[in-house]
Amino acid sequence: MPMDDERRLREWERWGSVPLSLASLVFLVTYAVRVLVPDLPPGWSDLLLLITLATWGLFVLDYVVRVAVAPDRWTYVRRRWLDLVVVFMPLLRPLRMLQFYGQMQNRYQRPRLSLEVRVMAYAGLSALLLGFAASLQVYADERYASGAEIRTYGQSVWWLCSTITTTGYGDLVPVTVRGRVIAVGVMFLGVILIGAVVGSFSSWLIKSFRRPEERPDAPGPPEGE
Repeated sequence: MPMDDERRLREWERWGSVPLSLASLVFLVTYAVRVLVPDLPPGWSDLLLLITLATWGLFVLDYVVRVAVAPDRWTYVRRRWLDLVVVFMPLLRPLRMLQFYGQMQNRYQRPRLSLEVRVMAYAGLSALLLGFAASLQVYADERYASGAEIRTYGQSVWWLCSTITTTGYGDLVPVTVRGRVIAVGVMFLGVILIGAVVGSFSSWLIKSFRRPEERPDAPGPPEGE
């Protein structure tokens, strides 16, 4: 029954929203600790690795269940191809926290924040989360690579800031294949996300300083004047 399948899919996604958002945060934290503190005691390192793998397993299970209960599985896979990409790139999963925040906003008939502020919040948080994940992965790939220029996490953050803002100083560049692939992704995301933040902020400023008579919905002058 297609309608029953759609209802089950919506119920599963609604039920898993909060747990998977928390699991995304746990995954990011445990991965960050393992990357930034490489000299952890073996017991702690193994525990963090186990938690990281367990949360990734939840992501895989969630995707498999959603595909299984979808009315048309192949159509669902084609339309939600990004979900499949995220399964293989779990560092992108923390973006589910933004999805959860959006769902909380949608519970109100009238959003508490204006459109411009919401766009700035979503785009800004997306840039922070994706930037943090990208800097971690590049640091993990580059620090021991032959001929690498990015040897510390501070250098990785500096490289990220200059790349995501499309400044591109070129003083630090990744040398590994995966590092360069991430760099290309950061460039595209930088243009989209930073552009969205700047554009929304400009629109918000214009609205804030616009006088009442300059608003589009303001009544025109009386006839005969």
